[in-house]
Amino acid sequence: MQFIMTRRFIPLLLSLLFLHSTAIQAEAGPAHSSGVILLYHHVADDTPRSTSVTPEEFAQHLDYIAENYTVVPLKELVEAAKGKGSVPDNALAITFDDGYENILTNGHPLLRKHDFPYTIFINPEVIGKQGNQLSWEQVKQMQKQGVTFANHTMDHLHLLAKQAGENEQAWLKRVWQNITRAEKIIQQHTGESLKYLAYPFGEYNRTLAKRLAEHGYTGFGQHSGALGKFTDMTAIPRFPAAGPYARLSTLKTKMASLAMPVARASLADPQMASRQLDDTVTIALDETVAKDVRLSQLACYYQGGTLDVANTASEFKFTLDAKLPIGRSRVNCTAPSESAGGRFYWYSMPFFVANEKGHYPD
Repeated sequence: MQFIMTRRFIPLLLSLLFLHSTAIQAEAGPAHSSGVILLYHHVADDTPRSTSVTPEEFAQHLDYIAENYTVVPLKELVEAAKGKGSVPDNALAITFDDGYENILTNGHPLLRKHDFPYTIFINPEVIGKQGNQLSWEQVKQMQKQGVTFANHTMDHLHLLAKQAGENEQAWLKRVWQNITRAEKIIQQHTGESLKYLAYPFGEYNRTLAKRLAEHGYTGFGQHSGALGKFTDMTAIPRFPAAGPYARLSTLKTKMASLAMPVARASLADPQMASRQLDDTVTIALDETVAKDVRLSQLACYYQGGTLDVANTASEFKFTLDAKLPIGRSRVNCTAPSESAGGRFYWYSMPFFVANEKGHYPD
């Protein structure tokens, strides 16, 4: 009789255990649905500090990452965010912008030591033509050792800057030809076309982002934050890890960050027509995930200061009274996770402002 009762109740017991496990995963899920991408440029101690990490600093970063994270190819992290695969809970990807030779001489041996995959976004127009750049032969040799190469436009132009007398249609045609030409040349030399574009200087607008999406491209910015299923795949954030951001003590918090589950933002275009942000910005979160974001402790920062914020259960608002500077700036907002102690959801909103001549500073 006992055997019969056991047989009857085993399916029920398994069902209850499954439902309990699923409930736990659903509660903790938001804390484990993100990955982080780091952004580097130079690995050297004799290059501009703002875009450089010294070999010693880089070695410290990689040693810490090796102990605490699983470094995955950029493509795996992106595909997982698109729902086309999975990565470990502590997944992290490493990227470089610009094909500097010091990546090979100083960075590559350290990355090889840990067997870390990584991606370099390059400008085909200068590869093999400038003394501080990789050659195509070096690109091919690095590719054989697991390095991935992707598109950073032909010549690192300011994508938002219009030429004299150029209208919107002519501008888009010109920059799109630049992007697709670079993609074609990279494919010719590497045999691979990822259709990944890292915007030079991180600058983009909604018109360009829409064109990327229409043609199957993925876009990467230079604003900070983690990558998750709610991330805009034409404006994926990456954490700068060089210059003032190279300090490991603060980088640790960023590596552990979670992607803010943003469903809608009232300000959709980061290219600003003026230097004044007149309206309150509203960020609406996906309601199924918002419960894990402790919005009562949300903090938003701009230019070293803290902004006034307001929130409901699934959205937050901030007002920016300060005049936007010419060039690039951004608001960063963070909030603790309810389920993952010590980890913060992170959201960054960039702003791009041209000068009176329509130019953007480097």
